[in-house]
Amino acid sequence: MFKLFRFMKPYRLLAIISPIIMAGEVTGDLCLPFLMSFLVNYGVMGENIRDPEKGSRIALRLLEFFGVSPSDRMAVIIAFGAMMLAVTLLGGFMGTLCAWTAASASQGMGNDLRRAAYRKVMSLSIEQTDRFTTGSLVTRMTNDITQVVDFSESIIRHFVRSPAFFIGGTVMLLRLNLSFGVILLCALPVMVVLMAMIISKAVPIFSVVQDKLDRVNAVVQENVGGARVVKAFSREEYECERFDKANRDMRDTTLRVTLLLTFISPVITITMALATAAIIFIGGWSVKIGDAGMTVGAVMAGTSYITQVLSSVMMLTMIFQSVSRAGASAKRINEVLDSDPVIKGGSLEEGDGSAAAVEFRDVSFSYPGTTGRSVLSGVNLRVERGETLAVIGQTGSGKTSLVGLIPRFYDCTEGEVFVNGRDVKEYDLASLRKKIGYVMQKTELFSDSVENNIKWGKPDATSDEVTEAAETAQASEFVESLPEKYGDFIAEKGASLSGGQKQRLSIARALVRKPEILILDDSTSALDLATEASLLRALKAKHDDTTIIMIAQRIASVKSADRIAVIEEDGSIRHCAPHDELMKTSDTYRDIYASQVKSGALI
Repeated sequence: MFKLFRFMKPYRLLAIISPIIMAGEVTGDLCLPFLMSFLVNYGVMGENIRDPEKGSRIALRLLEFFGVSPSDRMAVIIAFGAMMLAVTLLGGFMGTLCAWTAASASQGMGNDLRRAAYRKVMSLSIEQTDRFTTGSLVTRMTNDITQVVDFSESIIRHFVRSPAFFIGGTVMLLRLNLSFGVILLCALPVMVVLMAMIISKAVPIFSVVQDKLDRVNAVVQENVGGARVVKAFSREEYECERFDKANRDMRDTTLRVTLLLTFISPVITITMALATAAIIFIGGWSVKIGDAGMTVGAVMAGTSYITQVLSSVMMLTMIFQSVSRAGASAKRINEVLDSDPVIKGGSLEEGDGSAAAVEFRDVSFSYPGTTGRSVLSGVNLRVERGETLAVIGQTGSGKTSLVGLIPRFYDCTEGEVFVNGRDVKEYDLASLRKKIGYVMQKTELFSDSVENNIKWGKPDATSDEVTEAAETAQASEFVESLPEKYGDFIAEKGASLSGGQKQRLSIARALVRKPEILILDDSTSALDLATEASLLRALKAKHDDTTIIMIAQRIASVKSADRIAVIEEDGSIRHCAPHDELMKTSDTYRDIYASQVKSGALI
């Protein structure tokens, strides 16, 4: 928790001022019962203000200061009533000002904390985001940070309020009559012990509640993102049941902790009621028998003070509860903030221009945390500048894993990957990835205009560059048919477009940055053969100096490539040659070819 308070540093002035202002409000609240006792004793009851036993020099001096005669009971009532009103208004103003300063400090801290957490998430490697899971990261970025912010605001406001009420209220109560201290001495231990028992049982459940919320968010995210799949397979009922289970688990866990905390209010209410009744009984009996110093006003003030003292204990208990709850959230936030990216960049910006565009040397790769056979094994592959290399293999052979090592989505387990003659680990990550245009298997578009989606590849791209990229990607024809052309708005995740249209826009997004290396990861699968052929011809004509690495399932898509690398089932590459040569030398390639001829995929 304390580690997160560094985000409060820019707002420390507000955080310091707020408790000081709160001290003013507390002082006013403590004065009100005292003033009320003067009003009752010397205004309502008509006690002699100069009486050695029941009189008060403080009350007398206040009346003299305002020029009020102690013998005029109505004037005394009005005077002390006006003082109480003024104190109330001043206390209300200070309370409002304290709330504003505390909220400004805590919300400012929350804003900076969210920004820092979001930037950290963006810097994490893919394997780390997979480990946290998307649902959990969303919960940490929203609910957990909100818990910490709420706690920060609470602690700023109550850091002074609760102890001041406890100490000040106790002093004022004993000042009225020492016998009231006996009542407080009996009530406090009972109240503290009971609430400590409740809080100790509730605290361990807070972390469980956050984990259950993670699960709910994960299920919702999966179903919203995969809504088409759910509907296509008529699995709405199954997914609703899955959500209901996660939701019930969260409800039951939250209900457990809530039910425990509900006992706090009755404990406080009963203790306060018994303490108040005890004060009224003892005070009333003392007044009746004429006990020296005991007055009706003192009894009324005593009931107010003991309520303030016991309420302050309740506030302190709730602060301890908030500490536990916020502590659980802070731990989860710190897990994100303390995570160092597994993949860190070097300082290199440019490589050796005379070397091959991409080279794999004895590369083996396994996904982090997995066991068994490596996805890639002993891969040696060299891709020359301006060459078009196709990668083909059976499903699950490691094609995507291979090209994912070039922009360092993952690092190879063994061996080295080179770009422009230098190890990719030497490059600054941003500089390395600017050289690469990557079109992924899963098309990701954003709820923005067509032009802005293409400009994702190059934010400062001109309209001519956007148009040129769309023409090369064979997207200009359907874009020009849209109502607002390049200004047309795309629905979330490209829901308003077909699969082929989304793929072509994704390719345009990669082309607009004029990359040195273009990676097409099965990103033409939704295109018909004629459109795909037109795309490849346009790439050769307009980007002849670009190194193209394309993954495809169809041999018809890769036949025209300069070379075709065949990934075997064991993750190795034994053959890399043009189509005609592979038909003579590679059994795996011939098997793929034969299966596609049989299925008609080559037609």
